[in-house]
This record gives sequence, C-alpha cells and structure tokens, in this order.
Amino acid sequence: MTADSVVIRKCHRLEEMRACVALQKEVWNFSDIELVPLRLFVVAEKVGGQVMGAFEGNDLVGFALAIPGFRAGRSYLYSHMLAVRSDHRNAGLGRRLKLFQRDDGLARGFELMEWTFDPLEIKNAYLNIEKLGAIARRYNVNQYGITSSPLQGGLPTDRLVAEWWLKSKRVECVLGEQPKSEFGVQATVPVPAQIYEWKASPSTREKAKEVQDRNRALFLKAFADGLSVLGYERDREGNGKFLLGKWDEKWLYAAP
Repeated sequence: MTADSVVIRKCHRLEEMRACVALQKEVWNFSDIELVPLRLFVVAEKVGGQVMGAFEGNDLVGFALAIPGFRAGRSYLYSHMLAVRSDHRNAGLGRRLKLFQRDDGLARGFELMEWTFDPLEIKNAYLNIEKLGAIARRYNVNQYGITSSPLQGGLPTDRLVAEWWLKSKRVECVLGEQPKSEFGVQATVPVPAQIYEWKASPSTREKAKEVQDRNRALFLKAFADGLSVLGYERDREGNGKFLLGKWDEKWLYAAP
C-alpha cells in the first residue's frame, strides 16, 4: 500500500455501508448480536453523522462511523467506530480517517469530536493523545459490559473518553508538528508492554485484570482531583505511560 493508493471519501450507497459492516465483523470478530447493524450506518449518514470509507480501488480497507450528539449545551460529533483492515495498519490510515472526519466536522461548524478508547491499548492511546492532540478527563467503567470480541480478552470494557477540540491551539500545534503547550505532570498511569499477551491467554489474563483494576483507580482519583490526560509516552521496550496535569481552557483557542 502507498499513501496515494487509498482514497478516503464519504459513503452514501447501501453496498458501501454493507462493506463497513463486514469489515467491522472482520476487525473485532463480534458475535452478530453485538455488531453495529447496517441500519445505524444508514441512519448516521442521513441525520448529520459521518460514514467515511477508505478505498483501495473498489475495496473498502477502512472506515469511520460518527453520530451527532448534544451534551452540556453543545452539539458535537461522537465517533463511535474506526476500523482498518489488518494488512493496511501501521501506515497512518487511521490518522488519515480521523483528519478527514475533522475536516468535515469543521466545514459543518462542529468544534468538538469525542470517542472512547481502551486505556490498555498502547498504540491507540499514543495516536489519540500525541498524534491527534485529544485529551481525556472522563473514565467509563465497563461501558459495554463483557464483550464477545477477542480483542477485549474477556476483561470489562473500561473506556477513556477522548475529547478532540478541533479548532484548539493544542490540536493546531499537534497537527502542525509544533510543540504543544507545556504542562506540569502531576500524575502518571503506566501500561506494561506485556498487556497484549496477558490479555490474549487465559493463563495470564488475571495479570491484565490487575493492571486494569489498578489503573482504573488511578484514573478515577486523578479525574476527581481535576486532572486531565494531556500527554503519553512510550519507551524502547514498548511500555506506555499516560501523563496527567491541569487542563487550561486557554488551550481551546487557536494561536493568533
């Protein structure tokens, strides 16, 4: 795959949305009852959400699904699902899909996009915080219940809520590869590189559960103390670490 071989565009036709449902099944391997159905993809496109497809020729190799939301007096986009086919990963396609969502959201007057992510997924956390400029200051315990997807490893579906302030100074700096506003690190939450193999095997799954339980307590305390996830580090061994500090509302405003 080359950067020019994949085209990202909005999905409008029913067969394109059927392809999204099929790719969802391929990526997460959900049981049928847990799949987001075709009808929701169709409704999302009709009511102001987003169904974005990444196409290599006529083949769908990635997609993003978002629906409109309203909270605390503000309209926003909620990005419920983003998938990339396994043989197209680690080439920046997920980030391209997010940037396409951002461009469309800004063109329609949205300033905020949210989504949830598993805080045990190191690569995804790094993308969200460091490559996109999202922040997190809410933690949902076992959001979906125990899921059939092998990716979850039978653990509770704990999720961090990513807030992507599309026009903010922070995001503009990250996307422009400029230094972010500095902040004082007041707390950290580590994720060991072995978490993937621990989740995958029933014999070591309890180790993964211990990490999840510990980190859940750390996040809930930090957020109760008014801290936010503002940074993420990875070391040479593949370990991850969330960096938490005080969110400054002035970072919402684009640099002059």
